[in-house]
Amino acid sequence: MEIEMKIRGLMMDPGTNMPIVILKDVNGNAILPIWVGVYEANAIALEIEKVATQRPMTHDLIRTILHGLDAGVQKVVVSELRDDVFYAVIWVERNGSLISVDSRPSDALAIALRLDCPIFVDDSVLQNSKMASALPEKVNRDELRQWLENLNDEDLGRYKM
Repeated sequence: MEIEMKIRGLMMDPGTNMPIVILKDVNGNAILPIWVGVYEANAIALEIEKVATQRPMTHDLIRTILHGLDAGVQKVVVSELRDDVFYAVIWVERNGSLISVDSRPSDALAIALRLDCPIFVDDSVLQNSKMASALPEKVNRDELRQWLENLNDEDLGRYKM
């Protein structure tokens, strides 16, 4: 089963200084942090902030190509968590056919923002995610979960949704 999520915000992990995209269940309290690279976080932040770039970024190029092909994205799904690595699928629709495209979650999320399509997470990913898989062992996982659940707009800085 897939659970619809929204990007709640983008922030820096205080333990590792790596960017985290925070996904939140639209109908509940489930939260899924996904650690992403700096460049991927920048691509997401540019779209959150609606910053225009002088030349098209990769995800803008993909949007333009899809529009040129009369194709759209039906949804993106964070579909799997294997060996502490998240996997995603972009569901492209063209001429009534659906095509699944393997993707990194960060790219799928950046494209979903640009095309205003829904974001889903497979419930098995939520059940199997280790909240602190990218954190040093010294960070208490329960403390991290509580910290993520209690985030407010000020904590998310300028990258809140």
